[in-house]
Amino acid sequence: MRNPSYRTMIRATVTRVTRLTPSFVSITLHSEAMGEFDYLGFDQAVRLFLPRAGQNELRLPAATGNRWIAKFFLTPTSIRPHVRNYTIRAHRPEAKEVDIEFVTHGDDGPASAWAGRARPGDGVGLFPEGIQYLPNDEVTTHLLVAEESAVPAILSILDHAADSFRAEVFCEVPTSEDVRDIPFRDGVRMHWLPRNGSGEIPGRRALDTVRQSELPNGEIYCFLAGESGLPTGLRRHLVAERGIAKSSITFVGYWKYGKAAVG
Repeated sequence: MRNPSYRTMIRATVTRVTRLTPSFVSITLHSEAMGEFDYLGFDQAVRLFLPRAGQNELRLPAATGNRWIAKFFLTPTSIRPHVRNYTIRAHRPEAKEVDIEFVTHGDDGPASAWAGRARPGDGVGLFPEGIQYLPNDEVTTHLLVAEESAVPAILSILDHAADSFRAEVFCEVPTSEDVRDIPFRDGVRMHWLPRNGSGEIPGRRALDTVRQSELPNGEIYCFLAGESGLPTGLRRHLVAERGIAKSSITFVGYWKYGKAAVG
């Protein structure tokens, strides 16, 4: 991972809520302190601090670097916020704004529940994290694979790609209505994989599809992210069955099916 040169807690406010598709909502956050945000692009994430139900104020750990972690876990659960990792989907320094896309699935998780009810004026905390998309200079083609939780990261990577960028991209989403009508560069082949109520564990359709797909030739770099079974299972396949070096694969488990996140 490559981290920003400077990281500190930022208190921000919701300014816009935009429904993108039935399963995705974009929330715009503003802060006068956003001028200190060291934006790296690609799949850069932030720790997002959200109030728990019934909390009247958002208490944020005040620290730079990773010192916030100890302070956070020393705070009683009753007054500390929820914290989750999210990709910065867009950054507008002149407006001191960032956009974050959420997958909404009712009240199953604190972030989805918050995003479904978010309104302008709501407060959150942001703590900048780094990027894990780190191809080397010899790469000639890419394989990008995600289920819905990592779709914003994939789209952000594509936004920041060079004109010569070539990739096979597989994005699994809950429904056909979640497929984005977005123009991509000529070298990008996008494969949308809607589950449409199949009952599959998120990521399994993408995993099975890539296993059966022909991959591009050349010096390849793979970025695999989402529910942990997808990146770990696909990395295992790419190394054992396709002969791709482990050093050419970044695999990131954003969450684990059936297990609640800590915080």
